[in-house]
Amino acid sequence: MSASRSDLCLITGNSNRDLATKMARHVGVPLTDTTVTTFPDSETFVKINENVRGRDLFIIQSTCPPANHNLMELLIMIDAAKRASADRITAVLPFYGYARQDRKDQPRVPITAKLVANLLTAAGANRILTMDLHAQQVQGFFDIPVDHLYAAPVLHRHFLKRKMKNLVVVSPDVGGLKMAYAYSNMLHAGLAIVAKRRKSATEVDTLNLIGEVEGATVILVDDLTETAGTLASASTFLKNAGARDVYAIVSHAVLGKMGVERLKKSAIKELVTTDSVPCTDCKGFPITVLSVAPLLGEAIRCIHTNSSVTSLFEVNGQKLNH
Repeated sequence: MSASRSDLCLITGNSNRDLATKMARHVGVPLTDTTVTTFPDSETFVKINENVRGRDLFIIQSTCPPANHNLMELLIMIDAAKRASADRITAVLPFYGYARQDRKDQPRVPITAKLVANLLTAAGANRILTMDLHAQQVQGFFDIPVDHLYAAPVLHRHFLKRKMKNLVVVSPDVGGLKMAYAYSNMLHAGLAIVAKRRKSATEVDTLNLIGEVEGATVILVDDLTETAGTLASASTFLKNAGARDVYAIVSHAVLGKMGVERLKKSAIKELVTTDSVPCTDCKGFPITVLSVAPLLGEAIRCIHTNSSVTSLFEVNGQKLNH
């Protein structure tokens, strides 16, 4: 495949046009003119208004709320690109919805993360580019190449610039320990874990703390928050355990009304997140949104030129792995 810039083509759906525009600006290629609209009966219509025959095509679309609608937009855009004879189709999902449904943890439930992987492949995607999957094993659900990036190189710089003292990175559950460990290494901070028990999809019981946080500035690290139940309960628990200040780092802030209200009432001083999904209006609560457009844009450039993406995993000269 030719690696000339003229062969590179970017299109986007409606899930996060601001991020797609920033990514295109970083790559130096304008977004291809594409019509993505909805009929009165809610069916999605897609038309690529430029010639993409033989092109290296990247389709940028987060499957954030409304998740089903945005997923269908992505599938239909992939099909349109395939039928327009694009040479290679890479689905770029800054946020991969349904990744939490990655296993059978109850009788008679689906593994929807695998179903979505099958749908993307069946639609015609040749490659997947995504960031901070909720469960890393989702990469194995695909029979096509997957480039899985981390937002950590972008997020950790925010706290390095602030030069905070006596830092402790806390995972709000055992499952996020590897991510928290990676952040603690990057920030040269301590490490602790809050053990939790989930009562329901929106309620969490916090049980125990492993580690020491008394008098420390705590940074809660998670890949995703929606209802903010985990973060809110963990922040209160940490404050009661003697933490001086509590901050939170979340790769994907898929916040609804309940999540915003919980954050306002929580002990969290600031939430730092990315623009992988459109930012929810949180008046009365401080949220800092950092752009991952340069990270994803550089990954697109590497994939297009058949170059290694290894450098995108390096922080302070060390390879990141969580």
